Amino acid sequence: MMKKNYVLTGITAAMLTGGLFTSCSDDEIPAPDEGGKGDAASTFVIPASTTASGNTTHVLLTTESVDAGTITTLNNGLVNDGATQWVFYKDQYLYGLTYNQGNAGDTRSYILNADGELETRSQSYKVKRFTTYGVYDKYVMTVSTGDGPTEWADENGYVPQTFQVSLLDVAAETKTDNDTKNPAYLSENFLGNGEYVTLAGILEQHNKIYSAAVPMGLSQYGTKAENGKWVLPGNEDLVKTESGGTNSGAYEKDELLGTQYPDSCWVVLFDDETFTNRKIIRTDKISYACGRFRSQYYQMIWAADNGDVYVFSPSYAKTMTDPRQQTHLPAGVVRIPNGSDDFDDYYCNLEELSNGNSFLRSWHITDDYFLLLMYDRPFSQKGYTANQLAVFKADSQKLTYVTGLPETEQISGFGNAIHVEEGKAYIALTTTEGYPAIYKIDPASAGATKGVTVEATQITGIGKLATASSQH
Repeated sequence: MMKKNYVLTGITAAMLTGGLFTSCSDDEIPAPDEGGKGDAASTFVIPASTTASGNTTHVLLTTESVDAGTITTLNNGLVNDGATQWVFYKDQYLYGLTYNQGNAGDTRSYILNADGELETRSQSYKVKRFTTYGVYDKYVMTVSTGDGPTEWADENGYVPQTFQVSLLDVAAETKTDNDTKNPAYLSENFLGNGEYVTLAGILEQHNKIYSAAVPMGLSQYGTKAENGKWVLPGNEDLVKTESGGTNSGAYEKDELLGTQYPDSCWVVLFDDETFTNRKIIRTDKISYACGRFRSQYYQMIWAADNGDVYVFSPSYAKTMTDPRQQTHLPAGVVRIPNGSDDFDDYYCNLEELSNGNSFLRSWHITDDYFLLLMYDRPFSQKGYTANQLAVFKADSQKLTYVTGLPETEQISGFGNAIHVEEGKAYIALTTTEGYPAIYKIDPASAGATKGVTVEATQITGIGKLATASSQH
């Protein structure tokens, strides 16, 4: 049995890539028309990869059941180029989102044809770098924040930050990139405090887009705007005097890296994908609502089955090195009740329920149950690792750690998203010994049961696809 050594450490816990599965609804787009008409129903799809002799092979495996047994990648599955993130659009399409950087490859999509076989669709795309993604209306959306048009540059040559949006029309197989010259996409001074923001999460609710507006500090453009108006008194030394850092921690001269407002959370409600009409709401009960791994900003906004929207904050700003940029607020949850467009008085202090521990990811399961990927120790301690799962029941404000999983020291990674079926959550799990497997979690008992084992090096998500004849 092959051994895997993917180890999760610290805030940069190496997370497996996965997909976003959304259940069927009454306003779905038309079903795909590839293939003929058949009677095949639905099948689970598991992105997997096998590494041997320094070479990695990516395959998409299909199986009718994931509750038990073993499946293999050997001479099995649809070979593909891999993906940065796997995104399931309802039960109709699977997208392998890939950064368009260097030779990273193209973004492609897949369907289940009339014979019940996985099939690669004809169109491929070059998708920009993205920091968050999701499903809205007829699109798979990717979003990041980057430099605006050069004609908007100030006297120093600095340009404001704008949202970079790609819209993948899943039925039409087209991609549209937004016009960043449109002021509607301006990310600079988005909150009225001079700071630019990035978005974390795409939640479709009441035909709107709900997202967390995460303050990022002051760009080069922002520190110079109005003679330095937006640099808070006493924070002048936070402005970088030279460029430095690497990868996602890189910074430029004249930037103020990291927010000056760590004790607030903002949520933006966009009317649609054009970002033209919006409402921004704020609460001081929690810090900003996102988990982070390198350049990815993880979704922390989820709707319960009754329409209430819960907003989770891991209080990631506690990890900032400068006390002026550290939040004093514990990891917690607030709520936007169904039918409202503002926060109510709901609040839960999650750290009181977890011995001071925070979390890296969150997902909605069913009803008002949510799954949290927990750290094993507080941010104040070194070596914190995201290797535990817990179920949060919002109404009763109860946090229960999941039982039935492997020992935490054996866990090396989870999939980036869960699949929900009949009220149970399915998640990919990789361990340091043996093969990865799918685990089924009952939210009511917080008990996990091991399902199918996959003879591969790692599995990076789970979802389900249906043929055209069986989609609803």
